[in-house]
Amino acid sequence: MLAKLDEAEDALVFNCGMAAITTIYLSTLKSMSTILVSKEAYGVTQQLALNLEKFGVKTVFGGPETEEIINSIDKNISLVIVETMTNPLLKVIDVDEVIKVCNETGSKIVVDNTFVTPMLYKPVKNNAWLVLYSLTKYIAGHNDVIGGSVAGDAETIKNLWDWRKNLGTIMNPFEAYLILRGLETLEVRFVKQCETALAIAEFLKEHPKVKEVYYPGLKDNPYHSTANKIFEHRLYGGVVSFKVKGGKESAFNFFKKVKIIKSTPSLGGVETLATYPILSASKSMPDKLKEELGITDDLIRLSVGLEDVEDLKEDIDQALKD
Repeated sequence: MLAKLDEAEDALVFNCGMAAITTIYLSTLKSMSTILVSKEAYGVTQQLALNLEKFGVKTVFGGPETEEIINSIDKNISLVIVETMTNPLLKVIDVDEVIKVCNETGSKIVVDNTFVTPMLYKPVKNNAWLVLYSLTKYIAGHNDVIGGSVAGDAETIKNLWDWRKNLGTIMNPFEAYLILRGLETLEVRFVKQCETALAIAEFLKEHPKVKEVYYPGLKDNPYHSTANKIFEHRLYGGVVSFKVKGGKESAFNFFKKVKIIKSTPSLGGVETLATYPILSASKSMPDKLKEELGITDDLIRLSVGLEDVEDLKEDIDQALKD
């Protein structure tokens, strides 16, 4: 089912997203290999790559902008890891252009497509080597299962199957069932979440307590045109990030006061979740890199669920009040 969604030859599931990434790293890299990781990639993806230096693997960082990633790719790069939409600042990468350069240099490219799903973009269809998902998020969609997946050509997937066997990272049958169940409602969930996310972004943009809003669906967002170029539908994902006036104190106050919205990590489920990136997904990033990217203590990330949009606006409004 996952292979069909991405128009790939085959796919493989794992007991978590990091198990999928680990299997890709270990099956692909060797001593003297160089891996290029996007600067705004998931912090643990970066950390694991750096830990491979003890085995002679070199890690370099590029981006987070498309042009900066492309300029970092040459024939010495063995593997490139990029995300279609970055976390938490929601930059949309022109993945088509990155794939093109990788294919010219012979670098293998893995695209983490978790934030946009196959509904909006299909990396393998567009000549990426592999597409990666945290199935925990939109694919399963109910915040009740953990899993990861990789899809690509049949020969590569067969090789990854052997590595998964050796590493013991296979998914158990009940989790597979739950994810298959979630897949049945992916389209209706994701479309609704995208529509609500746009409405929330527009609401936040006009809110007096909000300093800045990050969402590629906003027409004045710098990544709006890239999203329109590569996404198959005029939808822009279900995650909205924003910075509050008043810094850390105001951010903490927001998390304490929300009622409908739940303050917890993860994303892509039926409930709206608020996350503090500087202490969650970006926690393991070096402080200097967080500062460079703009991941500050006034930044909040919302994963929009299926609640009524007006109820969400009311909850956000009351939580932002002094």
